[in-house]
Amino acid sequence: MSERSAPHETARILVVDDDPTVAEVVTGYLERAGFIAEHAADGVDALRRAGERWPDLVVLDLMLPGLDGLEVCRRLRTAGPVPVIMLTARGDEEDRVTGLEVGADDYVTKPFSPRELVLRVGSVLRRSRAALPEAHRGVLRAGGLSVDPATRRATRHGGELALTLREFDLLAYFLEHPGAAHSREELMRRVWGWDFGDLSTVTVHVRRLRAKIEDDPARPSLIQTVWGVGYRFEPAHAEGGTA
Repeated sequence: MSERSAPHETARILVVDDDPTVAEVVTGYLERAGFIAEHAADGVDALRRAGERWPDLVVLDLMLPGLDGLEVCRRLRTAGPVPVIMLTARGDEEDRVTGLEVGADDYVTKPFSPRELVLRVGSVLRRSRAALPEAHRGVLRAGGLSVDPATRRATRHGGELALTLREFDLLAYFLEHPGAAHSREELMRRVWGWDFGDLSTVTVHVRRLRAKIEDDPARPSLIQTVWGVGYRFEPAHAEGGTA
């Protein structure tokens, strides 16, 4: 079993990039910001290092030789929950969406500012560790769904849901605010803790969440689209049996 850092320890960041110059710059900035940074040059090495000591966050290049970043992200998610920031050399929306769909929490497009990346790392880590002080909220229930912030477990009609870190936080936020309409900007601030970022991040996570909690994701009844605004969680539709 891999060794995992305690919440109070300095965060350990695994940087996975086959470009030694990029890796050196990124690890240098992270270390100067107070993090422990470790470098893996390819996907196989990244999985090996994660198995030896589980990181608190992974900065993962999409375009890796052999085992690409998407597959590395999938395998990390199978092994356990870990925040992932994906690096991509292309600005295509398809690449960004694909990264988010396999479970990345954020992405940064190359070329990027190392300072911005460090800010993103800090933001994602803060949100990933927010579960501890949020545990006092108790179990949230609505629309056949149950979310327990203390244990980070979510169920639908008694069956456990396999949610990523951000999907769990998004569902918990919806259950805490039933019937209210939320813009994507508001969700990004409240759930992600970001005052900036690509709003497609929210769109992709809502789509992924719908696929896991809706009877018919193509015709969602729980997470409804409010045209011109954003989204609204309507648990009464599920409780009343309305499709």
